[in-house]
Amino acid sequence: MTPTGTPGTTGSSDSGLTGPDAAPARIPTSARTPTPTPTPTPASAADAARRAGARRAVLLLPAGLALLAGIDAALMLLGLPTAVRTDRLPQVHGVLMVLGFVGTLVALERAVALGRGWGYLSPGFLGAGGLLLISPAPLRAGKLSMVLGTAVLLALYVRFWRRQPGPALLAQAAGALTGLGAALLWLGGLDVPRLLPWLASFLILTIAGERLELARVALLAPRTEHTFLACAGAVTAATVATLLWPAAGTLLLAAALLALVAWLVTYDIARRMLRAKGLPRFSAACLLAGYAWLGLAAALWLIDGPITDGSRYDAVVHCVFLGFVISMIMAHAPVILPAVLRRPLPYHPAFAAPAWLLHLSLALRVLVGDLRDSTVAWQTGGVLNIVAVLLFVGTAATLSVTGRGTAPRRPRPQPSETPR
Repeated sequence: MTPTGTPGTTGSSDSGLTGPDAAPARIPTSARTPTPTPTPTPASAADAARRAGARRAVLLLPAGLALLAGIDAALMLLGLPTAVRTDRLPQVHGVLMVLGFVGTLVALERAVALGRGWGYLSPGFLGAGGLLLISPAPLRAGKLSMVLGTAVLLALYVRFWRRQPGPALLAQAAGALTGLGAALLWLGGLDVPRLLPWLASFLILTIAGERLELARVALLAPRTEHTFLACAGAVTAATVATLLWPAAGTLLLAAALLALVAWLVTYDIARRMLRAKGLPRFSAACLLAGYAWLGLAAALWLIDGPITDGSRYDAVVHCVFLGFVISMIMAHAPVILPAVLRRPLPYHPAFAAPAWLLHLSLALRVLVGDLRDSTVAWQTGGVLNIVAVLLFVGTAATLSVTGRGTAPRRPRPQPSETPR
C-alpha cells in the first residue's frame, strides 16, 4: 500500500479526494527550498578577523617572553648587570632564542597558512617549551616540548607537500627536519655548541625556501631551481656530517652555505627591489645585508673549522642569528605579521633606525670585538644589538596600534591629450 500524501502517487490524500480537487501533496523536508545563508557583512567579517588575530596573539606571548629571557641571558653572557640572574638562562640561551622565539614565529605562520586546528600544536609546544626552559621545571620537560613542537612542524610541511609539492617546500621541510634533529640531539644530551650547525640550518633553509618561492615570480629556469635544490641538499647533508666528522663536515657546510648565499644574491628579487622606495627598498636592504652576514659566518667556518667556544664562536653565532635571521625578520615583519595577527603594520621610515643600528652594532661587535679581541667593542656592540632588537619590536608595536605609516605615493595625473 502506497503511503498517502506522497508526491507522484495515485493514493488518496489527507482530504480523501482525488483528481483536481485533491489537496496538494506534502513536500518532504529534503526537497524544500533551503533557507539562504545570510551573507556576512564587512563589519562581522572584520570582527571575526580580529578575534582570530587575538587568539593567535596568545601563541605569540610565550615567544615574546622567550625573547626577553634570551636578552637577559645575553646580558649575563656579556658580563653585564641584568634584571634576573639564574644559572640556567645562559645554558639555554641559544635554544631559547632559536626554537622558543624564532621557531614559534615560524610555526605560527605555517599553522595559519595550513588553516587546520592541529597545526597550532607546533607553536603551542615550542612556546610552552620556551616557558619551561625559563621556569624551575625540570630541563627535560622543556627539551621534550621542543621535540614535540618541531615534530608537528615537520608534519605541517608533509601536509603542505601533499597539497602542492615544490622545491621551495622541500627546502623548508629539510629545515624543519634539521630543527627536529637539533631538538632530539639536545634531548639526548648533546651540548649547544655541537648543535650550532643544526640550529643554523633549521632557520637558514626555512628562510631560503621562502626566498625561492618569491624568486619564482621572476620565472626562474628549471636549471636554476635545480641548482638551489643542490645547495639546500648540500647544506642538509653537511649538517649531518658535522655530527659524524666535525672537521670535514664543517668545511662542507661552509662551502654549501657560500654556494647558497651566491645563489640568493644572484637570483633573489632583492637586488631589483633595492631601486624602489618605501617598504620594498627597506626589505631589500635588510635581505642583502643578511646575506652578507651569512656569507661571513660561512667564511669563518671555512677558515677556522669547527668552533665551539671563544670569540670566533661568538662571531659565527651572531653573524647567523642576528645578522641573518633577525635581519630577515625585520624584512618580512610588515608583510607576515598582519597576515598572522589580522592587524595592520604599515611601513614607516622609522623602521630604518633599528635596522641600521643592528648592522652597525653587529659590525662593531664582530669585526672589532670578536675578530680584533676588543672587550669594550664586544660589550658595547652586544648592548647595542639588544637595543636594536627592542627598538624594532617597540616601533612595530607602536605602528600596529596607531596604524600610522607612510602611504604609497599616488602617481601624478598625466595631462590629457584630448583637446579642450
